[in-house]
Parts: sequence; structure tokens; C-alpha cells
Amino acid sequence: MVAKYRNFTSNTMVAIALLSFVLLHLTTVTMALRPQYNATVHFLLNCGASSDAIDEDRLWSTDANYPDSLPSDFSSISTTANASGQVTRVYYMSARIFQSQFTYNFIVSPGTKFLRLYFYPTDYSGFNKSESFFSVTANHVTLLSNFSAFLTVSASDDDESSKAIRKEYVIHVDESQILNITFSPSPNSYAFVNGIEIVSMPTDLYIRGDEYGIKLVQGRNNFYYINNSTALETLYRLNVGGNLVSSTEDTGMYREWAADQNCVVGLGFRTLHLDVPITYTSQTPAYTTPTVVYTTSRTMANYSQRLDWTFPLDSGFYYLFRLHFCEFQLEIKDANYRVFDISIGNQTAEELADVIQWSGGRRIPVYRDYVVYVRDTDGRRSKEDVLLELRPNMETKAVYANAILNGLEIFKLNDTIGNLAVPNPESLLQVPINSPPINKKKKSSHIIVAIIPGVIGGIFVFSILGLLILRRWNGGKESATSVPKSSKCTQMTGGSGLSSDLCRHFLLKEIKNATDNFDDNFVIGYGGFGNVYKGFLDNGTTIVAVKRLNPSSRQGVREFQAEIEMLSSKLRHRHLVSLIGYCDDNNEMILVYDYMAHGTLRDHLYNTDNIPLPWKKRLDICIGAAKGLYYLHSGTKNMIIHRDVKSTNILLDDKWLAKVSDFGLSKVGPLGGTDITHISTAVKGSFGYVDPEYYKRQQLTEKSDVYSFGVVLFEVLCARPAIIPNLPKGQVNLAEWACRGCRKRNLEQIIDPNLQGQIAPECLSKFAELAYRCLRDQGVQRPSMDDVVRTLEFALQLQEAADNRGHELEGYIYAPSSSFCLITNGDANMSSDEDEVFSGSGEVERKLASSGTSVSKRMKNVAIFSEIVNPLGR
Repeated sequence: MVAKYRNFTSNTMVAIALLSFVLLHLTTVTMALRPQYNATVHFLLNCGASSDAIDEDRLWSTDANYPDSLPSDFSSISTTANASGQVTRVYYMSARIFQSQFTYNFIVSPGTKFLRLYFYPTDYSGFNKSESFFSVTANHVTLLSNFSAFLTVSASDDDESSKAIRKEYVIHVDESQILNITFSPSPNSYAFVNGIEIVSMPTDLYIRGDEYGIKLVQGRNNFYYINNSTALETLYRLNVGGNLVSSTEDTGMYREWAADQNCVVGLGFRTLHLDVPITYTSQTPAYTTPTVVYTTSRTMANYSQRLDWTFPLDSGFYYLFRLHFCEFQLEIKDANYRVFDISIGNQTAEELADVIQWSGGRRIPVYRDYVVYVRDTDGRRSKEDVLLELRPNMETKAVYANAILNGLEIFKLNDTIGNLAVPNPESLLQVPINSPPINKKKKSSHIIVAIIPGVIGGIFVFSILGLLILRRWNGGKESATSVPKSSKCTQMTGGSGLSSDLCRHFLLKEIKNATDNFDDNFVIGYGGFGNVYKGFLDNGTTIVAVKRLNPSSRQGVREFQAEIEMLSSKLRHRHLVSLIGYCDDNNEMILVYDYMAHGTLRDHLYNTDNIPLPWKKRLDICIGAAKGLYYLHSGTKNMIIHRDVKSTNILLDDKWLAKVSDFGLSKVGPLGGTDITHISTAVKGSFGYVDPEYYKRQQLTEKSDVYSFGVVLFEVLCARPAIIPNLPKGQVNLAEWACRGCRKRNLEQIIDPNLQGQIAPECLSKFAELAYRCLRDQGVQRPSMDDVVRTLEFALQLQEAADNRGHELEGYIYAPSSSFCLITNGDANMSSDEDEVFSGSGEVERKLASSGTSVSKRMKNVAIFSEIVNPLGR
């Protein structure tokens, strides 16, 4: 009996132990799966749906279940949501459409909230997706303005199945405990939304108040404060080096962490996920980031590789960069094992970053915040590429020359007027900003519709494409906007008195429609002449630049007419900006050009947040601009002198092709076959670029353009303006300062530091010599534009030859030495002093000849006039 009892007791103990182990294991698993943060506020609205639905174990309720959130006069028409082949998420399967202003009112607890808006642009019953333009505000913060979901997804390179939009914002709700979300359709348009999500978050997660200063990258010892008046828009949230972390795998706030492969530009090494324990702290609580983010990373495979990411960001805003770090790799054991620098937007954000020193040990996560301002140099609020760079710093003799990043979040901060909105992106299928009126037979102001999937949706898409094509070519029934610019030139009418059959004449109504009535959000440039607007013609399929001259501008009717005549169908070249047409209705003076996506050359040289242009791209741009000027001087029936050559009049298209622009001051030069070498005219041009000989004698020649182009060449080399009034006397004028640098042979002191290690010495010498010769006091001593083109192409060949010979970049130097300073042989007009500046003219040519490179033969075959395009633009 005792034995049986002992056996029973033993078996019972084993069973109890086994059960305890299982329970303990289950408890551990449950705790591991339990979110680190439990949201106290959680709204999931499936807008326009007839009933509730579940998506990934989350209940999405129809917004009709929230009568307190809807207006008292709310009414709707409901249809059944069908399954869609394009989207599979519940919150994209139905939509609420507004034809007038509509406000959702949510009663929530005070504090910071995530607001997520979901949009799926498609052709709903009776509504064309291309005709939806609307604004959204949340508690007086403008989130979206004249927003087109259709244009947004059309500009994306994603596949069709992912063309839905998820917008996430961080909004603070004050003691009133009300979050108002207002949708306002643009004129003759409609608004819609598919889903709304509101989730609370821990206090001080992102909005940390006036007591927590965040380092402002652009200034030393400057701090930026994000308080309750600040709204944030999430732009990027990346699991660096890892895979997508879905919203249900987050720490309880349902954030999505994307993979970073579309942003990384260097050769960073993806470290594999290690299942190691992470020790969270009060500074970095467990809800900050999912553990998987801290146990994957991107590092450098060796010292010579880069660890960079690039992000297109809207200019004119401040941005919060939050970088997440955790040293979890076995080989990193202590401080000073891995030390690196952090740079954002070509500005140093942190030096000697040491993750273990920051966190206090291995496998302890930490994050660092930085605020960066992306400057809006031209008023466009266009996209600017911002580079995030990590570089090893061996100053402390760290064990490894390496860097690491685990996670990254980037937020846009609202501007001073409470705005986060930007213009719609460019699209291959653009539509007019002022869309045609939508179906007026609808009596209800708030309409619920469901997505019609599959084949029917495809028919709608092709129908829209067909409609756009028919409108594009139906010249008999549509307005002049529908006439293809390359197939028909209308006669000039109106009060300008210009000759006919030069280019396309636009009605003022068409121009207003293209620019949304000259909306300030469409301004992409400005100056003494007035504003330049981005416009959309031909049912939105053609993007143009619209230059509207101010009546009080110094550039008057004469210059307006000159611009049209110079850029008419008689003057076309791939390196000249094409004039599409003009408008002179109601005493307006408006010119319409091809749109240049990359703006001006100056935009990429100085006083800008753009990434510095590499040397060879600068050479290509100079060659293109020189070809355009050479065509003006020699490729037309009569010579044309531009008279206002400068870096802001050299524009860059989407392929970085240089095009000379702004012909308002241009003059027809002396007729060929005569003894006249100049034309006498009043001095006009831009300060710092004007030929001093022309200024003294008021005698204009093509060599005046050569002088101005020489200033541009030094702008390209030195990355500084032509005139800087507040500098010491000898440095104010770029032409004088640069030439003095050539004479003293200290070019290395004036060259753009961003070009360090990029220029072969023989290329530098040839380029600097050319710029120096262009700036001679006497026009007869300056090269022709033909010579300029050939010399620049020769300089490019010298650079490429040096590259092909395998020069180490670190071996490239700045200063021209006597063995590499070149000048054309036999220039009898050069003084002895100038001859000493660029000596040793034939040495590089002899070296290239000895290596089998025939430079002279190749240079004689430069096909300048092959650049001429068809006068009609075909």
C-alpha cells in the first residue's frame, strides 16, 4: 500500500512538473506575443460599407455605426461591396464620396494619436477617378490640398495590385477631446475616403515637448522642439536590412515597417536576423520598435563600400529623422569596436557615433533624433533627394572600420501655417486641374459606392485612355488646347501685332485652366519678369512651364515679342528650350515652354540642398549649353546673340540635358558677307556676366556671349555666384577672382570642395584654361563657341582617358602644374604674362598620341549640327 502510494505520488509529481512546464512555456509564448502597448483609443472605420468586416483579426466597422461622428443631416445610398481582384484588404472595398464639405467628429481622450487615411482610386459607379480633387484637414492642420489619389498612384512605379494609398499622421488632441477630420472637394470635383483609423500612442513617443531639444543638423548647437502644436506625417518607416514587418507584428500601434531595398544606394551588407534577447530600457521602452527591427541591420562589408540611403522629400519643410541602433552582433563586444559618422543632406549630423557607448552595452537598443530642413530655393516645393550617409571614423582607432543601422523613421513636420500638403506629383496620365463637372443628377450630397472589380475596372481604365486620346486629337470640336502642338500652328491673333504662323496661340482661359487660375502652389520660379508656373495642357497629358510677365516688369512688350520670334518654329535645337506658344489676351504677356524637370543649372551648384553634381555630369551640361550657343551663333540664317547667358538661363530636363533659355534680350547679329563685326545697342544683361568690352563701347558681338559663358564655366568649377557683394574687394567678382587664381596658380583654393578627387589634372587644366580664355578683356582674344565646344569635348576625353588608365581617385589633384597647363599653340594675341599661366601646351596631346589615342582626328568630326531638331518638334 505504501509502495502504491509512493508510486502514485511520484507519477503525480511528474505530471504536475510536466504541466507546470507546459503552462510556463505557454505563458512565455503568450507574453512574447502580447503587444508591448495596449491602445486606449482605437477606431477602425470601413467607410461606406453596409456592414462590419474583419481584416487580419481586426474588426472594421462601417462608419454608419458611429452616428456621433457624422453630420445630423447625413444621408447615403448603400451598395454591396464585391471582392476585388486589385485589392484584398477590407478597408479598400468600399468608399464614401462627398460632393460638398463633410466632417467626421471623433470624441477621443486628450493626447497624441495616429491618424491613418486609406484611399483606393478607381472608377466608382458614376464617378471618374481622374476627376477627384480634394483637401483634408484635421483639427485645423492641412493634411492634403487639392489632392488627387489618381495622380499620386499614376506617378508611382509600383505594380497595379499595390496602387492603394495609406497616409499616416501624428496629431495631438487637446483637452477638448475632439478630433475633427474635414474633407473638402475642389470646385467641380468630389472627395472620397475608403478607411479611417485612429490609434492612441504612448506619451512622448514622437511629440516630446519643449523640454526635449532635437539636434538641428544645419546649425551648430541649434535645437528644434516638437511640441503639441506640431503635426507629423510619416513618410518612411524602415526595417533596415530586414523584411516587411506588418502592422499586426508591431508593438501594439499597428505601424508598418517596410524593407529598405528601394532606398539604399550603397553596397551595404544585410546582416541576418539573430534570435537574441534584447534588453529594453526606460529611454528605449519595448514599444518603441519591434524586436525584429533591432535584431536585423545593414552594415558595411568592407571599408571601401558605401552605406547610403536616398529619400525624395518635399522642399520647404523640416523633417524628423529617427535612427534606431542596436549592437547585437557577436563580434562587437564593447565601446570603440565600431565608430562612425552620420551625415544627412550633406550635413554632418553626428561625429564619432558609438552605439554601445550610447546605450550602455550590447543588445541594448537606442535611437537618435535629428531634424533637417530641406530648402525650397525656387518656391516649387518640389521633390529633393536627401542623402543619409554612414561613414566609419577611425579617429579613436576603433577595432572595426564599419557602420550600422537597424531602423529608420522619417516624418515631415508641418510648416508655420499648419500645412503638410504639397502639389500633386507628375504623372504619365495627367488630367486638368479644373476637371469637368461631375454627374449633377446625383441628389444626395454624401454617396456610398462599392468598387466594381476585375474586368469592368479594366474596361473603365481603357475607356479613360481612349477618351484622353480622342480629346487629344479631336481638333475640330475641342478648344485650341486639344490641337497637338507638333501638328498644327495657329495664326497669331490679338493685340501683339506679331507676324503669323510662328507658334501656337493660347486663350487666357486655357492658360488659367492649365495653372488652376495661376494658383501659387503651381509657381516653380520667379524673377523681375514675374512668375513661372507649372501647367498641364492637352487634358493633362502635357506638362509645361508658363511664364507670366508682370505688367510692371522691366521685360516689356518688345522683349515678349523677341522671345516669341527667336523661339518660333524657325529656331529649334535640342539644346534650346522649345517655345510651345504664347497668350496675349486681355493685355497679358504669357509664354508657354517645355517643362524642365531639374530646373536651372544654378539649382545644382550652390545655395541649394540638392546633391552636388559630379564632375563629368557638369562637363556634359557645359557641352550641351555650349552647343546650344554655337547653334545660335552659326547654325541659323542670321547670327543670334543671346545677350543674357548665365547659370539660371541654362535649364535641365528630366534626362539632365542642358537647354539654353530666356531669349527676351537676344539680338540678331551682323549680317554675313559684310565688313560689319558688331551691332551698336544699349547695354543689357545680368550683373557679373556682362562683357566689359560691350559695357565700355556698347558694341555687341557674339564674343559677348563667350565672355558670359566663361563666367558660367567658373561657376561650374567653383560653385559660387558671379557676384557676392559682402566679400572682400578682390573676391566680389567671380571672373576677376577666378582669373587671379589662375595667374597665381592656386586653383585648388577656389574649386568646389565637393569635386575633391574627381578631376584628372589634365582635364582640369584644359577646362580652367578655356574659362580663362573666354574672359579675355578683348573679344578678338576669346575663342569662338565652336572652339569652346571642341575644347570642352576634348576636356571630357582627357577625363575619360585618365579614368580608363586606371587612376586612383585619390591621385587626382586640383592645381594645374606646369606639365598639365595647356593652351592652344600659336595664339599670337596672348600676352607673355598670360602665356606663362598655361604653359606646356602639347604635353598631354603627345602622351595621348603615344598611347594610340587620336584626339585631333576625333575632334575634327564633332557633329554640332546633328543636334538640330525638326522645326515642328517632330
